[in-house]
Amino acid sequence: MSHEAQIHDAQTKILRELLFIHETNFADLQRVSGLESDHAKFHIKRLVELGYIDKRNSRYKLSIKGKEYANKLDTDAGVIERQPKVAVMLIVEREHGGKKEYVVQERLKHPYYGYWGAPTGKVRWGESIVEAAARELEEETGLIGTFEFRGINHERVHHTDTGEMVEDKIFNLMLCTDATGTLLVDFEGGRNAWRTLEDMLSEPKRYKSFDQEMNAGIAGGAFTEIVEHYGGDEF
Repeated sequence: MSHEAQIHDAQTKILRELLFIHETNFADLQRVSGLESDHAKFHIKRLVELGYIDKRNSRYKLSIKGKEYANKLDTDAGVIERQPKVAVMLIVEREHGGKKEYVVQERLKHPYYGYWGAPTGKVRWGESIVEAAARELEEETGLIGTFEFRGINHERVHHTDTGEMVEDKIFNLMLCTDATGTLLVDFEGGRNAWRTLEDMLSEPKRYKSFDQEMNAGIAGGAFTEIVEHYGGDEF
């Protein structure tokens, strides 16, 4: 897992300038930075050290790493854009006792402490959606299975106490009907169980979007967008 370095405002200005040109010289970068020569040299040198800028024969241009980073800039505001998180939601189904049951988790960490819902997980950099679903299934439940993409749910969550948007996630709804292995019940951060959808209707502390997300994923071909509100100790 990689972490991007925090950069100075002057460095952001320099990267923004290089985003729109092939290469340039020190004088032009100093001008856009708004700094004296020594300070501008410090920040340009820092960007070279971070691997965001390549220097060759007194000319500067964005490196491959710098292009990827600078492409995230809101070029009007001069800041890195905050974007929705991409995740998978695992709809794991089995036939048991003549009924369909699904793996659900009680979340025992914040936020949403104590809420029940389908297992979810973030998609890692460079990972396919199917790979992410298979990995999360094994990590979160101890089961192994194959997944079919069933749709997209874009979920935005606002905190009722402040009105602030606290989550913005794009869930890839993934269905698995061939899971094998023994379900891992207790793990750090939660516990798993096989439950029917009818049983989950009586669960008072299930995610507010649970019913809609599960039905969309089971039916397939889904594209849904949900805005939910949580307040107090709910989030």
